[in-house]
Amino acid sequence: MMNINKVLSNKRLTLALIGLTPHEFVALLPLFERVWQDKRQYDYRKNRKNMVRKPGGGRKGFLREIQDKLFFILFYYKCYPTYDVLTFFYGFDRANGFRRQEQLTEILEKTLGKKMALPERRLRKIEEFFEMFPEAREVFIDGTERPIQRPKDSKQQKDKYSGKKKRHTVKNIIITDKNKRIGFLSKTESGRRHDFDILKEHAPPKYMPTNIKQHMDLGFKGYHAQFPCHKISMPERKPRTRELCKTKIQQNKKKSGWRVLVEHTIRGPKRFRIATDVFRNKAKGSDDKAMLIPCGLWNYHLQMS
Repeated sequence: MMNINKVLSNKRLTLALIGLTPHEFVALLPLFERVWQDKRQYDYRKNRKNMVRKPGGGRKGFLREIQDKLFFILFYYKCYPTYDVLTFFYGFDRANGFRRQEQLTEILEKTLGKKMALPERRLRKIEEFFEMFPEAREVFIDGTERPIQRPKDSKQQKDKYSGKKKRHTVKNIIITDKNKRIGFLSKTESGRRHDFDILKEHAPPKYMPTNIKQHMDLGFKGYHAQFPCHKISMPERKPRTRELCKTKIQQNKKKSGWRVLVEHTIRGPKRFRIATDVFRNKAKGSDDKAMLIPCGLWNYHLQMS
């Protein structure tokens, strides 16, 4: 097992292994422990008729201290090792590693939720938009794709195949502000779906204020035609039969310069290897957690900086 105190004494090494600074790790620890204890008490009250021991009794696991548990789950999301690799580092079997990963992912998600770091998942009222972005005068919208393993089912193969990436992917829509905080993250969808279709399903533009400028790329082509009252900034596509004039080329460059902020934002959660490597997990909903947790950790990092 890794010597956590030795790791935390080196900021560069800590960032490489868990994606947070030593200060951010220590600050997250008390709330993580509180959520962990609440979950144990809840499980005890729910199942105490069938339980012989009180919480804390029985054989001690391989993650004995609370800092070991937090380090383990952050290490999993940052480095995304296989369970064989985790077996080498921690000395348990693969099935036990999977159960611990599932258990601690739930605890980490609740912890980030209490820290107000998790992005919202649905937009159904204009008031909800102002709760996501209370001081924003402009927002940046973009889609991001992540590679997955090729599905065995032929229908799933067709559904998950992205013609743009030339591979099987899943996709999320992100809405962020100029401070790079991710206020909205759509549910994980097939990489085959169009960005604009996903946006209309999970964050319909009719619930976005018309006076707030929205920066987006050509993946949202048709936005202005369907919602002409909204203020949008989108580059102009080059016609097939002619070139763009110099004025429009300069305008496109200027718009791209503003829109690059959302690309920098997407880079934040993708510091975690689970959001960039080919996703291997098959458990239902795990592909969604693989983007939600890194986004929450990125927002937490911004809060602490």
